Amino acid sequence: MANHWRRVGQNLAAGKFKGAGWSILLHSLRTAVVAVTSLLVARLFRMPASYWAPITTLVVTQSSLGAALTVSWQRFIGTILGALIGGLVASFFPPSALIFGACVFTLGLLCALTRSGHPAYRFGGIALAIVLLVPSTEPAWQFAFHRFAEVSIGLAVALVFAWAWPEREAAPTT
Repeated sequence: MANHWRRVGQNLAAGKFKGAGWSILLHSLRTAVVAVTSLLVARLFRMPASYWAPITTLVVTQSSLGAALTVSWQRFIGTILGALIGGLVASFFPPSALIFGACVFTLGLLCALTRSGHPAYRFGGIALAIVLLVPSTEPAWQFAFHRFAEVSIGLAVALVFAWAWPEREAAPTT
């Protein structure tokens, strides 16, 4: 029985099965492996909120390395900007809706200034919201750095898997 499942796994990895059912199975397997790998890498680095790495990986996993590189770079820049603004502001001001809104606005201007695009602004906004709005016992800079590191791990794992195990495009049906 074990040999049967080993052969099925090898055939799946080699893309030998055709049809929508196998495509869904392979996509689900690939997604699960990438997400678990990201979680384990974040845990290896003892990240306090290691769940952010697989969340990021699930969001950014792309079918091709080229697409993943472009959008991941934008998201990386956004995460840096969001974590920096969040860490700086949270170090000097208590959380409030007004401060948060001003920071989101400032982040939008910085993303435009750096020409990093909408994906950068979206991911930066997420990092900013987490740092400013989620209660933490850590110092603001440390909390901001951890969010940046966890998201960066998720991005890196997604890129490695986009290169090492690219998702096959489904054959068009007529």
